Amino acid sequence: MISPSVDLLIQFGVMFAVGAGMGLALMFISHVLAPGSVNPNKSIAYECGVLPTEDARKPWNVHFYLVGVLFVIFDLEAVFMYPWAVALREVGSVALGGMFFFIFLLLVGFFYEWKKGVLRWE
Repeated sequence: MISPSVDLLIQFGVMFAVGAGMGLALMFISHVLAPGSVNPNKSIAYECGVLPTEDARKPWNVHFYLVGVLFVIFDLEAVFMYPWAVALREVGSVALGGMFFFIFLLLVGFFYEWKKGVLRWE
């Protein structure tokens, strides 16, 4: 009689072997049956209808990332404001004060970013 822990290990090993075998078999089958192309233009990088002129790994200006992060932050502000505005009558004046405090904190952050020149494109 096999102990329950050994039986569990055997079941796990069988499931792992079946899963790995199926994964390898499906990758092999898709490689064999996949349509191929001998056209050399298929291996060229292609972006929006224009052939690339520079290396894609050149460094980007950090302002792209800063503007993206700022958009996400202030977009979340709208996500938090909508349910608050819908339920304003039920939640009362305490929630109104909380939302004004939330907007105040966001404005402090916005003016700090403005003062630091994050929004200035150079």
